[in-house]
Amino acid sequence: MSSNQQFLQNLYDAFNKREIETIISLMRPDVKWANGVEGGFVYGRDAVREYWINQFKSIQVQLETLKFETDEKNRNVVTVHQIIKDLQGNLLADATIKQIFTIENGSLVLYEIGETETIQERIQKTRTSN
Repeated sequence: MSSNQQFLQNLYDAFNKREIETIISLMRPDVKWANGVEGGFVYGRDAVREYWINQFKSIQVQLETLKFETDEKNRNVVTVHQIIKDLQGNLLADATIKQIFTIENGSLVLYEIGETETIQERIQKTRTSN
């Protein structure tokens, strides 16, 4: 496993344990972070912290890394199994997605999502199909 892959695996482990400050500390102060719930981006560490705090008030997200790759732009692309549950533990959505990270000098600079569908859209689609 490369150093960037280990760096990212450690971030996923911290996320699944809700160790948000651990992850925030590894971001550049001006990080650009994809808003997976509503779409668009949030900017800066404080905005990412607020985004996660709000997210965790309504859903539980678990991420399992499946594959690490590097794309033609030297970005780290991680294929993950994403499980989304409500606060009572009921399954809302289950998907495999790609998450894309730009890392510079040991800091997260940019996080993007390979899919165009937001978490809200994915949950709605799951509800509609059930």
